Amino acid sequence: MSTLTATPARRAVRLRTRRHHSVARPRRSPLLTVLTAVVLVYSLVPLAWLLINATKTQEDLFSSFGLWFGDSFSLWDNIVATLTYDDGVFVRWFGNTVLYVVVGAGGATFLAILGGYALAKFNFPGKRGVFALVIGAVAVPGTALAVPTFLMFSQLGLTNTPWAVIIPSLISPFGLYLMWTFAAEAIPGELLEAARIDGAGEFRTFFRVSLPLLAPGIVTVLLFTMVATWNNYFLPLIMLRDSSWYPLTLGLNAWNAQAATAGGEAIFNLVITGALLTILPLVAAFLLLQRYWQSGLAAGSVKE
Repeated sequence: MSTLTATPARRAVRLRTRRHHSVARPRRSPLLTVLTAVVLVYSLVPLAWLLINATKTQEDLFSSFGLWFGDSFSLWDNIVATLTYDDGVFVRWFGNTVLYVVVGAGGATFLAILGGYALAKFNFPGKRGVFALVIGAVAVPGTALAVPTFLMFSQLGLTNTPWAVIIPSLISPFGLYLMWTFAAEAIPGELLEAARIDGAGEFRTFFRVSLPLLAPGIVTVLLFTMVATWNNYFLPLIMLRDSSWYPLTLGLNAWNAQAATAGGEAIFNLVITGALLTILPLVAAFLLLQRYWQSGLAAGSVKE
């Protein structure tokens, strides 16, 4: 009898122990820990290689181990040489990239906000068709549209101008879809109705009521579009011939290709240092906006 009465108690204690272990103190998985460590090493080793080799001279790059420092620490000299080489063309490329990001990525984010909000909170004929069109546009890679875009801009006489890079960057199907789904969950319809009953117009409702609620989604879309524009290589490659309008991606590739040209100067130390300077703004943006980015990705995952 005592054994029979003790069995349910032991089961209850066992169930409580399992529940406590899974919620308050999750079980550790050795396999998941190993996989996470592998991904971490895979992500950090290239950055470590870049940082270490940016401190080397041209000679040390070929005479020392790739993941260790050379005989001299030349990081500051490399930075100065990168910024001043060829009359400071790197600074011009950096300014071009900032221009493309501010106008292109900023405009793409603004259009995604307007379009996503309208698609999420207004009903109109053909809405399902627009949804299918957006999903189809997300599935089409950008490289597949590069040649038709070049032909169209060539007919308009816009190639070899900043507009050939900025205008295509204004279209972000993924950003539109992301803002659409985010706005549908983040903005209660009752809140919009209350604002309209109080006499607020659509513009005031959007800017005063809806826009603050969309902040996490806006930052998320801004980060995605900013990274895509900052790292854009193929579109500027086919659109631009004048090196003065190059972004950093094309400029560093041109520097790297100098060694293969007849009489060209090998400046691999400047290429590596320029690559380090190129990624610093992206790293800073992710670190500063990380909390908004994480909350934006998690929005809508829990329904109350």
